[in-house]
Amino acid sequence: MTVFSPRRAARILLVDAAGRVLLFRGWDPARPEHRYWFTPGGGLDPGETPVAGAVRELAEETGLRVAPEELGEPVWREVTEFTFAGQWYRQEQQFFLVRVPVWEVDTAGFDQIERETIDDHRWWTMDELARTPERFYPTDLPEVLRRALESE
Repeated sequence: MTVFSPRRAARILLVDAAGRVLLFRGWDPARPEHRYWFTPGGGLDPGETPVAGAVRELAEETGLRVAPEELGEPVWREVTEFTFAGQWYRQEQQFFLVRVPVWEVDTAGFDQIERETIDDHRWWTMDELARTPERFYPTDLPEVLRRALESE
């Protein structure tokens, strides 16, 4: 029987003026061959709200600082199960939409595990996501992004 550690997370759909979304490329240290692209964001600290976590993660991972009130309501929620570094997680996560005209990503705020397991970032168009053979999470990201942008 698999035992899952519960985890709460906040993730950000960071979209530029060209309609591209920022993704990072990383891997699971227990399975370095399993590479994938994912949105900025991560686990919440104890007692931290999803909005506060999203603001903190965005600043740490991209250098972009926004006020909590700029985020508004989450544009999507999901529960996902995954393994990382040999540990199984059941993660409840909320996604927030943040728009920027342009942004030069600054990863100086990465923590140790991020520095060890993330090697790239890039801005993706929805068409690129729909056509790429590369793995990304969430797997329905193009549809999630499309719905979020249409509901603005």
